[in-house]
Amino acid sequence: MSAGSSAAVITDDRVLVITRVFDAPRLLVFKAWTEPERLAQWLGPRGFKGEVIKLDSRPGGSYRFHMRSADGGDHWLQGVIHEVVEPERLVQSYAWADADGNPTRPETMVTVTFEDLGANRTRMTLRQEVFESVTARDLHNGGWSSSFDRLAEYLATA
Repeated sequence: MSAGSSAAVITDDRVLVITRVFDAPRLLVFKAWTEPERLAQWLGPRGFKGEVIKLDSRPGGSYRFHMRSADGGDHWLQGVIHEVVEPERLVQSYAWADADGNPTRPETMVTVTFEDLGANRTRMTLRQEVFESVTARDLHNGGWSSSFDRLAEYLATA
């Protein structure tokens, strides 16, 4: 897999696994997930503006994000951080919500691992499970893939 490429692997019809290699050191890729000012640079698919409302990147901490699409649609996302092993692994719940913080879709779990490939390259693997439907899984595949394109662009200039 070349740098910047990604692959989605479906291990179950309601589980999504995306692997992506970045031309960036593992610690920087990890920090892009755990530091609000870095995360805001790539949060959301292309055409979205992401805002980190809250991010407490420690076990038991929580997060809340707001994303606005190009057509003005608002999207709220929130969850709880379950595990943080710097710079190797993050585990967090993931739930879409309304503006008041009420969940609007079933919660999933997201596990992100970061593997040092040497030469300032990192293999990141995202696993999200269990979706309520194959359609929901496929929509998240598209959203994450576009977001990871933005992450690659951010890492190239960070």
